[in-house]
Amino acid sequence: MSSWLRRIRGAVGTGLTWGATWAVGGIGIGLSTFLPWHPFTAFMRVMDAPLPAMAIPGFVAGVLFSGVLGVAARGRRFADLSAPVFALWGAVGGALLVAFPFALGAVGLASFEGSPHTPAQAIAAVAPVFILFSAASAVGSLLLARRAQERAESDLLGSGGESPALPEGDSGLGSETLRSRKSAAERHGVR
Repeated sequence: MSSWLRRIRGAVGTGLTWGATWAVGGIGIGLSTFLPWHPFTAFMRVMDAPLPAMAIPGFVAGVLFSGVLGVAARGRRFADLSAPVFALWGAVGGALLVAFPFALGAVGLASFEGSPHTPAQAIAAVAPVFILFSAASAVGSLLLARRAQERAESDLLGSGGESPALPEGDSGLGSETLRSRKSAAERHGVR
């Protein structure tokens, strides 16, 4: 598979994962209305869609984050990246998500006409939630990626970090196969 198709597949996968997570987060926001103090009042006034519809901005944020990650972390392993830096990159993706409707308006594809809210009110209500959800989703993505990378490495090396027992002799298996598996894993980013 070409590198562009792999990147697109990864961005769509990240978007779908974030979308599902944000839908659950939207339901959590809705359930917070039962609290004695309602922390999302301004957000609820602006976001008039059903709260599971948070999956849509979650998908877009996940795709935007994939772009930010592709530029900012190119060539690095997940083990080399810190959670605070990933949270910052997620927050950047969330800020891009907040800016997206304004970019559409700038090229004439969207308008705030007829909206009961000014653009400043919309930003003030939506930006904190989108940026917080993006930062949290980014850290969750890093933790999942590290776990998958560790699992792939342990599968590669077998249990206990030692070489798996492979048959020797005319079968063509043995230490040569393990070396070829390791080099194949390195080509695919597993070290």
